[in-house]
Amino acid sequence: MLERGPADRGPRRHSRAPQVLMCRPAHFTVSYRINPWMRPEQPTDTRLALRQWQDLYAAYRDLGFDVRLIDPLPGLPDMVYAANGGTVVGGVALTARFRYAERAAEGPAYAAWFRAAGFDVHEAAAVNEGEGDLLLVGDTIYAGTGFRTDPGAHAEAARVLGREVVSLALVDPRYYHLDTAFAVLDPAGGPGSVAYLPSAFDDASQEVLRFRFPDAVIVSEEDASVLGLNCFSDGTVVVHAPQAEKFAADLAERGFGTVGVDTSELRRGGGGIKCCTLELRPAQEAS
Repeated sequence: MLERGPADRGPRRHSRAPQVLMCRPAHFTVSYRINPWMRPEQPTDTRLALRQWQDLYAAYRDLGFDVRLIDPLPGLPDMVYAANGGTVVGGVALTARFRYAERAAEGPAYAAWFRAAGFDVHEAAAVNEGEGDLLLVGDTIYAGTGFRTDPGAHAEAARVLGREVVSLALVDPRYYHLDTAFAVLDPAGGPGSVAYLPSAFDDASQEVLRFRFPDAVIVSEEDASVLGLNCFSDGTVVVHAPQAEKFAADLAERGFGTVGVDTSELRRGGGGIKCCTLELRPAQEAS
């Protein structure tokens, strides 16, 4: 179900129509457990996952996004989480190199798509799980580590993508990727351009976040626990989990439009809206 917040028609901060990559959850199920959200003993509903994904796709199209699709492959139930497929900045694609064998084949599948789409593809040497742990804010990449992405991947991302990289350490296994605990609200950057859950990070990382984003939206455990921070914003409208009610109210108060899309069935695999969304930043956006 798609719900729109009262600020949907509010003024836009920045005019941009993101290009994003998505993958239909045609083979979605939870048949193994590689994060705390996954419970293989509980049956999943692939049809419901498909309907919810279609709602997200429709919401993006309604917002004017340029949505590209990669074909889902049998035997890769987590391929729907396109954000993990790589990181694309300024026309350069750094491929993913997955931590767990269950997802390893997704890396080459996404790399092949990047090549066919004309991106400059760099094969990752260190373990990284794409935009799950590498999030661009302004000209800086904020990079998570602690559960999936190796610290060495941060230096690799800085070299390949040509951006400053700031490392952030995750400490709560429920928030195993950065994009489950940290959200980019305004990609242009600034002191209030992100939202995050402080308890998901170690003390040093919390200090970094307070210093760099003194006006950030601080999200409650209640809203984070429904993957409320796993949202996607074009800088003016935030597409989010409707269950994260206080977060949505805080966004509206700050002038963001809000669109609620329920992806609760996909959450059973440990992913939400942002996990289903990989931003493709073309060469002309390089600074």
